[in-house]
Amino acid sequence: MRPARFEEQFKKLTEIGSVARGKSKHRPRNDPALYGGAYPFIQTGDVKHSNFYLAAYSQTYNEKGLAQSKLWQPGTLCITIAANIADTAILKIPACFPDSIIGFTAKPEVSDVRFVKYCLDSYKGQMQAISQGTTQDNMSLEKLLSIRFRVPSYDTQKKIAAILSAYDDLIENNRRRIALLEKMAKEIYREWFVRMRFPGHEQAKFEKGVPVGWVELASSEVFDVLSGGTPKTDVSAYWDGQIPFFTPKDAGDNFYALDTEKHITANGLKSCNSRLYPKETIFITARGTVGKLALANREMAMNQSCYALAPKMAGPVFFHFMTIKGAINYLKGVSKSGIFDNIIVDTFKTVPILMPCEEQIVSFNKVVGPVFQQILGLMETNALLAKKRDVFLPRLISGKLPVEDLDIRFPPSMAEETAHEA
Repeated sequence: MRPARFEEQFKKLTEIGSVARGKSKHRPRNDPALYGGAYPFIQTGDVKHSNFYLAAYSQTYNEKGLAQSKLWQPGTLCITIAANIADTAILKIPACFPDSIIGFTAKPEVSDVRFVKYCLDSYKGQMQAISQGTTQDNMSLEKLLSIRFRVPSYDTQKKIAAILSAYDDLIENNRRRIALLEKMAKEIYREWFVRMRFPGHEQAKFEKGVPVGWVELASSEVFDVLSGGTPKTDVSAYWDGQIPFFTPKDAGDNFYALDTEKHITANGLKSCNSRLYPKETIFITARGTVGKLALANREMAMNQSCYALAPKMAGPVFFHFMTIKGAINYLKGVSKSGIFDNIIVDTFKTVPILMPCEEQIVSFNKVVGPVFQQILGLMETNALLAKKRDVFLPRLISGKLPVEDLDIRFPPSMAEETAHEA
């Protein structure tokens, strides 16, 4: 039997802070009159795609939108209860959000909002389980407030949050570095192939604004456009293997896809229309979210909602990746011919690409190759940091690993060794 002191550590969110649903009373919610102002409007997808703190958003409210909503302050913990269940992020900016997001504000000297976020992350599976059973999974505020979470003393919360947030702070710093490096690669591409200020451009001859020797080709002439397929989902022998299975869900915001949400077996690969695509294959999403790109960091299979683009020119793919990335807006425009946004094979026959001389392509690849390698290295470091953090998370939150057994001064790179010794 557990001691009373241990049981007393289990509390509802309302005992350690204030909780309320977001506000978006206007109907219809997509009324254009509400949007386009100065007030960030956070949605469930923004919470899902944030790391720890939330400062990025894709929509804003104007004064009319704000009037039927509420401006939450930095430090508010956002908890999704519809669409994406139990995703969390801490606001870094003042923002509005709808009633599909719960806002939690910590009581001073009672709860540390960072600890509460980690606590909810460790209970995510339980919260998702109680949200199932309807046409669309959702978690009511009543259900959320019925859950008791293990909440130790305020000092212990701060110590646990300090250990875990050391990883997330490093991850966030690396994300900023990745964003700068990706911006650098885009700027180099624009400088060389859009502004035409490539090395030696002063001596180059131009005709109608295009260097002599450059040619305009259809994308289908530059790439082999390859399809994918999905093994039967009701055959267990096809799934949970070692082969990454790329789908639109795996197309993130960065250049590379390190791994995938789902994996298939060798028999699963044989049973479907996908081949095993090599490292640095360019994947492009063709349905739903159209035109998201990712470079495969390892061999991967692919489903039918994407295409694999294999450059017909041998060598590094950096130029070709940046070229098709530059054509995305055009691709998105021509993909909207049907009821659903989509790209078909023939779409690539209509997307023009200005191809420079091979010498310039080779030179560009040499210049940006190290930039791509730094991006990949930082993404791999972040994956390792997240893995190490996730080793600590459930043990610290559950109390199985007392925080007193850890030296919180250790560098995060030593965390795994320290946990093993503990």
